[in-house]
Amino acid sequence: MTNSAIAQEIGSRIEQLRLEKNITQQQLADEIGLSRVSYRKLAKGAAKFENIIAALRALGRMDLIEQFVPETSFSPMAQLKLKGKRPQRASRQRSETSDDNNNKELDW
Repeated sequence: MTNSAIAQEIGSRIEQLRLEKNITQQQLADEIGLSRVSYRKLAKGAAKFENIIAALRALGRMDLIEQFVPETSFSPMAQLKLKGKRPQRASRQRSETSDDNNNKELDW
């Protein structure tokens, strides 16, 4: 699926949750601080992530956020390697044959 298709699917699912709660678009829009037009954009997949979170909160479905991006922890072996420190940034990927790449002939 494309990013756009995924966004549309999320909007569609939020719309389904709204209908299951029997709440009008205007009522939900008012509760999350949007206009009805902005809510319709959300339902079509064109929304800020903050507005999606607000809609899920208003619908009482914040549990879906935990399922969407569950909290992860480092494995015990990775924690030993890091000596209890949490990484602040990702490291550069190093190729195993960096010297070989520098010594390759040019194939023009």
